[in-house]
Amino acid sequence: MKRFDLRHLKNDFYTRMLELLDKQIAPEETAIIMFEIGDFSNIQKSADVIYEAGYTLMNSIKFNEVDWTLVIKKVKPEPKIEAEEKIIETKKSEIDDDDE
Repeated sequence: MKRFDLRHLKNDFYTRMLELLDKQIAPEETAIIMFEIGDFSNIQKSADVIYEAGYTLMNSIKFNEVDWTLVIKKVKPEPKIEAEEKIIETKKSEIDDDDE
C-alpha cells in the first residue's frame, strides 16, 4: 500500500493520479490518494476517472474540512451493470429474510 498526497495540485490532480497508479502501484496493490476537495464535482469525477482507467475504487471519504481520501486497488472494476445487479440481489435477499 502506498500513499500519495496530491493536495498541492488543487483541481488538476487527475493526470498525476493516473500516472502514479500506472507506474508506481503493482497489480493488486492498493493506493491511498489525498486531494483537496475544492469543487465537490471533483469527487464524482475522480470516481469516474478511476473506473474508466480500469481500477477499483474501494473507498472515498472526507478526510477533514478541505481534503478527500480515495482508496484505490489496482484491479479491474466489476462492470457497472453487474455491480448494480448484485446490490439489487442483496436488497431482495434482505427483504426476503425480513419476511420470514
